[in-house]
Amino acid sequence: MAHLIEKTGKHFANGSVYLLYTEDGFPIETTDTFLPFYTKDAIGRKQNFLDNGDLGSRDERWMIGVSVGSGCPVRCKFCATGNLKKFRNLTAEEIVAQVEFVLAKNPDRDPSNSMEFKINWTRMSDPFLNIENVRLAIAKISEKYPNTHHYISTIGVKDADYSWIKGNITLQVSLHSLENDRRNDLIPFKNKVTIEELGQIRTQSNLKTTINMTLVDEADFDIEKLKAYFDPKFFFVKLSPLNCNNIANSNGIETGIIEAHNLV
Repeated sequence: MAHLIEKTGKHFANGSVYLLYTEDGFPIETTDTFLPFYTKDAIGRKQNFLDNGDLGSRDERWMIGVSVGSGCPVRCKFCATGNLKKFRNLTAEEIVAQVEFVLAKNPDRDPSNSMEFKINWTRMSDPFLNIENVRLAIAKISEKYPNTHHYISTIGVKDADYSWIKGNITLQVSLHSLENDRRNDLIPFKNKVTIEELGQIRTQSNLKTTINMTLVDEADFDIEKLKAYFDPKFFFVKLSPLNCNNIANSNGIETGIIEAHNLV
């Protein structure tokens, strides 16, 4: 097992975020959070807000967010990962070690007792840019913790294979704009598919594919255009708030819409 070095962490009411270092000195971000179980049914409830001040526990929805790289070559113009100038893909062992690190922080908790134990592949870098190590890590995690729900986030890397996204593995695709030119500006990674091609993605997951939109241009949001690109039978729309950071500020980017209901 790879050894990760804890540098620092921030703690909040329903979890923590950690800055870890690989043995050769590359920084990575890992998160440990929890929520009430009812928040899992965002589609049925048509929103993802908490009903009250009860934040749940790790016995309900326990989520670990892992990085698949140190830094990210995608360089989204609102993402703080852009502060890291160097980039390296992580090994499967380094990815699994992040999960084990969080579990070691919670020795009194058994993920098999959680109503949902979820790995969010949403921190640093795109899983499809490190796909061999990601799939190997998923296999290792699922072998040890069989009921794990894996949530894989991607920009839609060109020529990616989605045939293995099935069962307890769910896909999220980053949209951020309904105009290809604006999306290309926000996500300046060239080797990605168009909005139209994103809408053709199909998986065999137990859950719909999530369309993630960090709305930086409120006028860009058009529900009819969204439905034209993304069939509600296969896609669920999630609006994400912009986390203010110096990369977004330097590019003059602020969040467009704070909250929305009943989108798709």
